[in-house]
Amino acid sequence: MTAPDPELGHERADAAAETATVAELGEDAVLARILPRLRPGDAAILGAGDDAALVHAADGRFVVTTDLMVHGPDFRLAWSTPFELGWKAAATNLTDVAAMGARPTALVVAIAAPPSTDVSVLEGIADGLREGLAALAPGAGVVGGDLSASPVLTLAVTAFGDLAGRSPVLRSGARAGDVVAHAGVRGDAARGLALLFAEATDATGEPDAALADDLRSRHPELVRAQLAPAPPVAAGVVAALAGATAMLDVSDGLARDARRIAEASGVGIDFDGGALGPDARIALAGAEDHGLLATFPPDTSVPEPFMTIGLVTAASGVLSVDGRPIDTLGWDPYSGWDGRTG
Repeated sequence: MTAPDPELGHERADAAAETATVAELGEDAVLARILPRLRPGDAAILGAGDDAALVHAADGRFVVTTDLMVHGPDFRLAWSTPFELGWKAAATNLTDVAAMGARPTALVVAIAAPPSTDVSVLEGIADGLREGLAALAPGAGVVGGDLSASPVLTLAVTAFGDLAGRSPVLRSGARAGDVVAHAGVRGDAARGLALLFAEATDATGEPDAALADDLRSRHPELVRAQLAPAPPVAAGVVAALAGATAMLDVSDGLARDARRIAEASGVGIDFDGGALGPDARIALAGAEDHGLLATFPPDTSVPEPFMTIGLVTAASGVLSVDGRPIDTLGWDPYSGWDGRTG
C-alpha cells in the first residue's frame, strides 16, 4: 500500500502564502482556488463546472457509497492538517468501493465550513484529496461537489466505482469452510488514536496542535495510520478476481465487521489467535484501519496482500478465537469505541 508523504501538505493553514477566509472571498472565488487543485479522473466525461458531472460507467452499472466526516466526533483540527483530512476523506470512501470488488472511478465532495475558515484550509483538503486519489486509486478523480456554511467543519464524500462486468462481492456470500483473510494493518489506527489522546492533549484535555506535531515526529507510522491511512484499495479487485465469496471494509474494528459478514451470511467466524499477533484485543477492537476482510473458498489460493487469519464455521453468528467465543468489540458512532483505552 502507499503511504502519504509525511512532508507533503504538512504545513498548517497559517503558513499559506495568501490567506483569506471563505466569507471574505465568497463561493465563486473559493471554488476558483480549490478546483484547479483537483483532477477529474479518467472516468469523467464532464467534470466540475456544470450543475452535475457526467461519468463513464463501463458496463452500465456503478457502485456508489457515501461517508461523512464531522469535526469533533470524526477528526480534530488541532491534530489533523487539512491535507490529512482530504487524504482520509478519500481513503475512507475508496475502501468501501473496493470492498464490493470494484475499481474506484470518481468522488463528489461537499464541504460545509464556518465562514471564518481560512480558504487555505479548503485548499489543503483539496490537495489531500488529489494526492490520496493518486496514491490509492490512480485514475480516479473528483468530478464535483458543493460548498456550504456551517458552525462545524464537515466533509461529505460520495464515491463511485466500476465492476467491469463482474458481480459485486457482498457480505452475504461466506460459506462454512471458507478461509478468512485480511489485507492491511490491524490496530495501528487505534494505537495512533490512543497516543493522540494520551500525549497530544493539553492540561484541560483539549487537543493540542504542537503536541500532535511532536508526536508525529516520534511515532510517524501510528499517527499517520489514524490521521491519513493508506488502505490496500487495489486489493478489492484482486480479491474479486481470485473468487472472494464475501468482503467488507474494516472501518469499525475487525470483530465488529466480521460479525456483519457472519450475520449476513448465516455463518460463524473463528479467528486464528496466532495470526492476530501478540495484541489480539486491539487487532480485533481497533477501528479505522480500513483494511479489507474477505472470505475465499477453501480450495482457492489466497492472493497477496491478503493474509489468512481464520476460518468460516457453521455456528451462525458466532465469533470466536481459537474456538473460544468472543464479544463484539469495535467502534459504534453512537456509543463510542469500547476498545479505545486499552
